[in-house]
Amino acid sequence: MIVIAIDGPAGAGKGTLARRLADHYRLNLLDTGLTYRAVAYALLQHALPLDNVSAAETAARQVDLAKLDRAMLSAHAVGEAASKVAVYPTVRRILVEKQRDFAKTPPGAVLDGRDIGTVVCPDADIKLYVTASAEVRAQRRLAEIESIGGSANFSEILADIVRRDERDMGRADSPLKPADDAHLLDTSEMAIEAAFLAAKTIIDDALAKRDKA
Repeated sequence: MIVIAIDGPAGAGKGTLARRLADHYRLNLLDTGLTYRAVAYALLQHALPLDNVSAAETAARQVDLAKLDRAMLSAHAVGEAASKVAVYPTVRRILVEKQRDFAKTPPGAVLDGRDIGTVVCPDADIKLYVTASAEVRAQRRLAEIESIGGSANFSEILADIVRRDERDMGRADSPLKPADDAHLLDTSEMAIEAAFLAAKTIIDDALAKRDKA
């Protein structure tokens, strides 16, 4: 069993990196952010206010990790709503239990999110904290939007990223922060291939040490 925990702010590249690592090591993959997006999506679909904690708890209990639709849940409005429902401790507890059960499924898993190394899987074999400057993350988001024919304003995207960072890092329950034993990976000036190779080196080294112990 191998559990790899990947944390970091939005747009740092941790999702792409997690997919590459899960494929390389043939592990199960969970983007835990999609679980919060699924809760937010359910509230939006039923026109329920995002501050309805009871409805959010019900939606969290109904989240099926096997049926998370990335395409459907990736809308910007869903992401914004998700970071608002993610502040509720009861919602987090429900989803964390589901995420922990996922991590226990053989042959192991790569989980990416905001509190994997600190809360969800504090005993993970390898913990990575993937980050990048807010400006670089905003530029990546803009390029992503433009690549599918959309248009957006860089300043607005940057302000949105800064707001989300403050919300994620400032919440009382499970704030975004590196685990004490996490390996820091700054991708500000890294292409995905370089980030993957750097992460692979860290993981292979950690696994070799574990196997010798």
